[in-house]
Amino acid sequence: MNRTKRIEIFTRWHEANPEPTTELAYASTFELLIAVILSAQATDVSVNKATEKLFAVANTPEAIHALGLKKLKGHIKTIGLFNSKAENIIKTCRLLIDQYHSKVPDSREALESLPGVGRKTANVVLNTAYRQIAMAVDTHIFRVSNRTGIAPGKTVLEVENRLVRLVPEEFLLDAHHWLILHGRYTCIARRPRCGSCLIEDLCEFKQKTDP
Repeated sequence: MNRTKRIEIFTRWHEANPEPTTELAYASTFELLIAVILSAQATDVSVNKATEKLFAVANTPEAIHALGLKKLKGHIKTIGLFNSKAENIIKTCRLLIDQYHSKVPDSREALESLPGVGRKTANVVLNTAYRQIAMAVDTHIFRVSNRTGIAPGKTVLEVENRLVRLVPEEFLLDAHHWLILHGRYTCIARRPRCGSCLIEDLCEFKQKTDP
């Protein structure tokens, strides 16, 4: 795919949705961090249902740590892998209190040192909360990048690096959100909705579905 096409794709997404953001519900950087940790292999809808009740009673590192493992599990038991996620969250809260004055760090190295925080989670926090250029490649973004031809790659890291390099600079800060929303609602896995796609004429996918 050439640069002209990429510019037009992101221009259309920008015009349709000038201020894209995550669908996770949060009111602070700490709440965002916890929501993203919980969202691994889970839907944003399921995470939001759980965190609505959790954050109403505990939404700081101190408060969640004080809840303890058993009570935290009770709040997030509807989410996949809740046992390991609860353990990681308790450990992360302890580290935030002890090492970061209860503040979520704004560097990749520090974020990835927290239990339950991998590269993708760190990228979401860096981009969404701290407005740094970062590309959190999940299954949706991996699929869209390859299927459309925007930034094909065989691995998540390869796609991430190519997106950062190939997405037009003026769209880089919000590209992650446009890509994930496109993959979630239009360029879906089994049968992409090509007939209602904003970029169908620019997409390089060979097996387009009927309108």
